[in-house]
Amino acid sequence: MTRRAYESGQVQVQFSNPRDHALGNYRRIDDRPFGGGPGMVMMGEPLAKALAHIRTQRVDAAPVVLFSPIGKRLDHAAVQRWSDSSGAILVCGRYEGIDQRFIDVHVDEQISLGDFVLSGGEVAAMALLDAVARLQPGVLSDAGSHQLDSFNPLLDGLLDCPHYTRPEDWLGHAVPPVLLSGNHAHIERWRRDQRLRLTASHRPDVLDAAREAGRLDAADECVLRQLV
Repeated sequence: MTRRAYESGQVQVQFSNPRDHALGNYRRIDDRPFGGGPGMVMMGEPLAKALAHIRTQRVDAAPVVLFSPIGKRLDHAAVQRWSDSSGAILVCGRYEGIDQRFIDVHVDEQISLGDFVLSGGEVAAMALLDAVARLQPGVLSDAGSHQLDSFNPLLDGLLDCPHYTRPEDWLGHAVPPVLLSGNHAHIERWRRDQRLRLTASHRPDVLDAAREAGRLDAADECVLRQLV
């Protein structure tokens, strides 16, 4: 699905391997950490040279983004911001980490996917690229599909509601009758109620943010009071 974004040129990705800018027969890009300890640390020099090479390929001063546990957690608002931007240079760390001096000098922003550690930043970069690609016009078959995603402001930032398809009865479990009623006003109210219930149950922090932003009305609050 997201292939459309790349085939149309809406999203372009270029790769630069730090090993291509490393010295020695082994093209080494890591070394032991000063002060001792486990693991290896990516050296600043190959990364800096790779970054300089990338800069020669771009006409804009793209920000440098590092995927790191100390970064701000990636959310819909950030994905939308990157989707509307002219792009970024994504640095994918490995091993025990990256020489802090490279980060201090070159990195503009750090991003985290959550409170866990990956073997490298490549998976995080793929997640960001996929999230950005699907927001490009024409990428999804239905242009309004992503507007109904969880966390979208058009849904007041709430989680999405449950969805059902054929058959109407599966393993003794029937589709909620309201979805078969043809009454669009009732269907939308049911979906809104389900979004509120799911968000309150699974992501109360998201619900609190929606309430603080004034996104909930009296009918919403009535539904939520019934959950107590």
